[in-house]
Amino acid sequence: MSGQTVAFVFARGGSKGLPGKNLRDLAGRPLLAHAIADARAAAGIDRVVVSTDDAAIADAARAWGAEVPFLRPPELASDAAPEWLAWQHALDALEGEGPDLARFVSVPATAPLRHPADIEAALARFDRGDVDVVLTVSEAHRNPWFNMVTLDDAGHAALVIPPRGRVERRQAAPAVWDVTTVCYVADPAFLRRAGGLFEGRVGAVVVPRERAVDIDTEFDLRVAESLYDSVKGIRGDG
Repeated sequence: MSGQTVAFVFARGGSKGLPGKNLRDLAGRPLLAHAIADARAAAGIDRVVVSTDDAAIADAARAWGAEVPFLRPPELASDAAPEWLAWQHALDALEGEGPDLARFVSVPATAPLRHPADIEAALARFDRGDVDVVLTVSEAHRNPWFNMVTLDDAGHAALVIPPRGRVERRQAAPAVWDVTTVCYVADPAFLRRAGGLFEGRVGAVVVPRERAVDIDTEFDLRVAESLYDSVKGIRGDG
C-alpha cells in the first residue's frame, strides 16, 4: 500500500466526567500512554501522533513515544466541538509533511484494555476495500426492541422500538451492537469530504466486551482497574 498509516490519539485537556482523564493512572501508566503503546505495537502503523490542546498532555505524549507536531486549536477542544472536526484538523495539520496518508487511524485513550490485535483487525477490515470507515463494536446487553425504554412527561415507559410481534426474551430480538472507542480506521479522502461516520460505507470489527471498556467516569476507571491484569496480562511502570 502506498502512503503511510498514521495512528492519532485525540486527547484534549478538558473533561467534565473525569477531570484530567487522559493523564489519569491505570496500572502504572497514564491512559494516554496505554493508547500510544497499543498503537506503536500494532503492525501496519507507521507513526503515532497525539492531537491535544494541552501542554501537559503534549509533554506526556512525547515522553511515552508519540509525536506532537501540532497543537489543536482551543475551539476544537471544547465539550461542544465534534471530534470529527478534530480528525479533519489533524489531516490538514500533517498535509505535505512526509508521504500522503493512506489510512487514518484513531486510537482513543479511553479504551486502555484494547489489544494491538484489535487495531490490526480494524486495519485488515479496512483493507478489504469495500468501506470508507471501520469502527469497533461489542455485543450489546440492552436491546431497543426488548429492554430499552423511553419515558414520557407522565413517567410512562415505552419500548424504544416497538416490535412487530411479541419478544419474550432478549435473544429473540434483532441483534444490536454497542459502538466502542477501541479503534477507528478511515479513508482520509472520505474523512475530508464527509461530516460524520455514517455518511459513508461503514465496516465493523467485533471486540470482546472486556476489551471495550470506555472510561468516562471514576466508576469506569475502577472497572478498568479491576479487569486490567486479566485482560492485558501485564502492568506497566514506565
